[in-house]
Amino acid sequence: MLGNRSAPKGSSPWGPLVKGAAAAALVAAFAVPLMRKKRRIPPAVTTAALAAGPPALAVIGPRTRLRDAGMYALQMWMFVMGHELPYDDPEALRSRLRVGYPIRVDRALGGGELPNVRLQNALAGLGRRNVVDRFLSWIHWAWFFEPHAALAWILARDQEQFARSARQMSGVYDLGCVVYAAVPTAPPWWASEEGHTDAKVRRIMVEVGEEEWGRAWPVLYDALGGNPWAAMPSLHFATSLMAALLLAELDPRAGAIGWAYAGTLGFALVYLGEHYLVDLLAGAALVIAIRRGERYVGPAAQAVSRALQRLERIAAE
Repeated sequence: MLGNRSAPKGSSPWGPLVKGAAAAALVAAFAVPLMRKKRRIPPAVTTAALAAGPPALAVIGPRTRLRDAGMYALQMWMFVMGHELPYDDPEALRSRLRVGYPIRVDRALGGGELPNVRLQNALAGLGRRNVVDRFLSWIHWAWFFEPHAALAWILARDQEQFARSARQMSGVYDLGCVVYAAVPTAPPWWASEEGHTDAKVRRIMVEVGEEEWGRAWPVLYDALGGNPWAAMPSLHFATSLMAALLLAELDPRAGAIGWAYAGTLGFALVYLGEHYLVDLLAGAALVIAIRRGERYVGPAAQAVSRALQRLERIAAE
């Protein structure tokens, strides 16, 4: 009879369902975060939709370098949207905001004075928006590309190494995002503006940005400043440090460049007033924990990978 054709030999009747579910999850990973405010979607639902994106892409198509890059890009999309989620309700987040503890720790580390203030005072003789200020501001802005450029280089050199590297880098972003939500902490420039520091901490990057970017600066600032209380740990420093370690595993010369950038960025973050020194130390501790935890996480990650490969085969049938 017409319409009663049997499925091709070896194919699975679950294939279309699995592929359709993965495609729907992939669409939701983009749509739900963008609609969350207008539709008042609960944060837990938004987080679940974001987390489903990378595995959904793994199921939809066979593994290629492009797919690996796409999965990492979805991880970064999850971080960008996820770290902004707590700030959807600023008043609720403000009620949990920690301001004092990093000031107390940094005063102890700085011998009674914040390292931010010490560095800014030491270079005050150069004047406002000097060449050092501009150089270090550009180092800071380059962070939005540097960790991802490092992983792109690794992907071009060794796809298998990229999978492990992307997992570790994503772990830094993801665990950092969890801490941001659990322990919202104010950065030094914000604490200073609100009168919580004895001495003024300038936000030098903004001073330079207004001059370097002109009328484009407010747009850039608003686009990149989704959650001002996502400061502890410093993911700027943590991810640049992780990039240096991952690059060094493949090529000592690339690793040296990564280390030079991470060290310069660490200095810049404190001098520019973006982070406390303790934020950087916490970022380094996060990297160490992820690197040492790889031996425990690796087997679980491989098990998840095998499960996704099975779903991928079913979807392709």
